[in-house]
Amino acid sequence: MAGFGSLTQHLVHLHDGLVSLERQDSTIDACGRELADLLSSGHRLLAAGNGGSAAEAQHLTAELVGRFEAPDRPPLSAIALHAETSSLTAIGNDFGPDDIFARQVRAHGRPGDVLLLLSTSGHSTNLLTAATTARSGGLQVWAFTGPRPNPLAAAADRAVAVESPAPTAVQEVQLVAVHALCSAVERHLHTVDPHDLEKVSR
Repeated sequence: MAGFGSLTQHLVHLHDGLVSLERQDSTIDACGRELADLLSSGHRLLAAGNGGSAAEAQHLTAELVGRFEAPDRPPLSAIALHAETSSLTAIGNDFGPDDIFARQVRAHGRPGDVLLLLSTSGHSTNLLTAATTARSGGLQVWAFTGPRPNPLAAAADRAVAVESPAPTAVQEVQLVAVHALCSAVERHLHTVDPHDLEKVSR
């Protein structure tokens, strides 16, 4: 696994990751289209990650509940599971760290919802446990990960894998993926039945 290294070396890793992301543009657009439909019909996005990936997952939910680039639109239901700090610490204390996200998925997730998990490695046990719980509860599992093969990408219904050897570059490219997903959601909202959007905004 490569480190940051010099700035020049890092930019090479970043370029590799961005090129791999560009090849997955159709996947991100399809996710945006489906998420626009699901969130407009009353479903919810749950998101989680660890460390820097947690920050990016929370960035995603903030853009959906608030707005990304659209001048105005109804708020969309999205929850960053790691931001529920009292729940997170209580679950970790009572049930162990592997269940900190899975138990929240059981509490908040409903069939048809989407669980989006972000990880630079794709090996985090708490995310894999959450993915298994989501699948058993009828949720879709999407993942933004580092290079394939990795267990999280394999466990997901849809995965965007950033092909770069440096975790730092993977994380930076994943922020671009988050923005691209938000843009796709807002781009496809105009195709949604206006009555569905009205119901979401109530």
